[in-house]
Amino acid sequence: MNRHRTALSVLLAAGTLLAAAVTAASPSAAAESPSSFRPGQTAGFWTAERMRRATPLDVAASPAGVRAVPATTALPTRVPPTSPMAFPQAGGAWTSGGAVVKTSGRVFFTFQGRTASCSGDSITSQNGSTVITAGHCVKYQGAWHTNWIFVPGYDNGNAPYGQWPATQTFATDQWAASEDMNTDVGLAVVAPLNGQKLSQVVGAQGIRFNGAYNKKTYSFGFPAAAPYDGTKLVYCSANTGKDFLLTKDHSMSCNMTGGSSGGPWFQDFDESTGLGTQVSVNSFGYNFLPNTMFGPYFGNEAKAAYDKAQTS
Repeated sequence: MNRHRTALSVLLAAGTLLAAAVTAASPSAAAESPSSFRPGQTAGFWTAERMRRATPLDVAASPAGVRAVPATTALPTRVPPTSPMAFPQAGGAWTSGGAVVKTSGRVFFTFQGRTASCSGDSITSQNGSTVITAGHCVKYQGAWHTNWIFVPGYDNGNAPYGQWPATQTFATDQWAASEDMNTDVGLAVVAPLNGQKLSQVVGAQGIRFNGAYNKKTYSFGFPAAAPYDGTKLVYCSANTGKDFLLTKDHSMSCNMTGGSSGGPWFQDFDESTGLGTQVSVNSFGYNFLPNTMFGPYFGNEAKAAYDKAQTS
């Protein structure tokens, strides 16, 4: 991935992209079900060196995964959170501390026989053990990823708050069935560590569904493709827009690269506390539109997936 591509590259020219027919991947019963794991399967697998060598999941998508859908008309739903930087910012290391340095982290998993990485965030949930990320960070090309862990506060091979293996991963029904770019949202329920749940150790951010576009927003992630190396928490901040091409996604000026997929987007973000309300995740970028990140709108589809995960 070059420095002008974002988390998910769409490898077609603009004219071809707009003219291409829209199709969907063939759904299967297995793909539509959440993936279950035994936490012991990942024990000892993710060494510091293996985490450092994990490559960002640089997904090549075609219009087959992009379908326009009507904007939601549902009422906003908000789950409140538990427990001075430059604006706007096109991409830079986050140095102000706060809750976000603990709730956000890197996601590691095995994909097609190789070790890969994304980003994720601990969010408020009934089970206190829910991580949200991008759909392609839990399932891609019809298969659920394995050896899936969340490392909050990742620090260059170190896991200051532990490695949290998934017991189950989820995605929106639309992503699970056809990998629809409008609903590129994934979640994981992680096992307790030393008798404590994830939110007890690192806290949890709030989340909002069916909210508004065009808001002051901060995005975070661990980009691992050049010019970044996955060792630092990076952020962007901007007034967001809306995809004018083929999705209903949010858009933001941001130069984060591969590996940042799944990192959180916050509205109502407080720079002094590092707390906000999550409204999207890093998802993809068009290769003809450099330094722009897109993130799925958290509508009814994302809310349904969240409810499945948080009650698991």
